[in-house]
Amino acid sequence: MTQIMSVSMTQEGVQKAVNAILEILGDPMEAHQREALDAFRRGDYARVRRLATANLGDSYCKALGYLPGAYKLMPNTDIILAEAARAAAEVAKIRALTQLGMAIAEALG
Repeated sequence: MTQIMSVSMTQEGVQKAVNAILEILGDPMEAHQREALDAFRRGDYARVRRLATANLGDSYCKALGYLPGAYKLMPNTDIILAEAARAAAEVAKIRALTQLGMAIAEALG
């Protein structure tokens, strides 16, 4: 289990966390995911949140939808980052399961 240290949150620290989450998300696979990532990179956070709202079952958009709130450095920033990380991990899990399923199907003919 990770040891929790008492440190004050900084913009630099939040950016490192955001970068780690974006790395796990990887490249978008759907058009609306590409649009959400492009909007996030442009700083159009209203568009990111709208795409997350319109695609409720999409963990990629869900992760991106949380991230703008992390930059505000509020008491709930830890929770926002944790939820974005959980959604990103779900994206990674789905990708891994898809990849493994295809490999098994190919192996078994």
